[in-house]
Amino acid sequence: MIEAIKHRRSIRKFENKPIEDEKLNKILEAARLAPSGNNRQPWFFIIVNDDIVKQEIAVATSNQMWLSLAPVVIVAVADLVARGESFAGMYIDEDSGLSDVKSIIRDTTIPITQILLEVDNQGLGACWCGAFKQKDIRPVLGIPGDKYVLAVIPVGYPAEQPNAKPRKAIEEIVRYERW
Repeated sequence: MIEAIKHRRSIRKFENKPIEDEKLNKILEAARLAPSGNNRQPWFFIIVNDDIVKQEIAVATSNQMWLSLAPVVIVAVADLVARGESFAGMYIDEDSGLSDVKSIIRDTTIPITQILLEVDNQGLGACWCGAFKQKDIRPVLGIPGDKYVLAVIPVGYPAEQPNAKPRKAIEEIVRYERW
């Protein structure tokens, strides 16, 4: 597993080649199997293949037009209603301070990470894009206000092989027992 983690890169250039359904299904299965607090599984994944919709997503994602060239875009959405029916219809965005919002965000990052690792395992490339506002991305995909878009993930066969970026040493990021 550590070799796969070391190998994974953010890919922003893709070959003009479709992704096989079998590979996409394995990627989605990796997401489905992710753990979550109280097994709430507060996530949905929207698979976008349509070129026009991908362009609209690219515009909503700070005009990152390169992502519209990926064969598939996966949009990861956290569902506040998974925390309880009382949240149905409650509007949330980047300024919401509810602890439940933080919980669904935390939980939904786990399957996103598993998606990125399985993408690499399938010989594909992806990039976690988060440069968007809820008010811009939701209307493109008809996402209700009580859902929170966490990631736009273009996926395809890589047309680039970026070098590894520097990482801090273990000694710089780990503390034992206390800060």
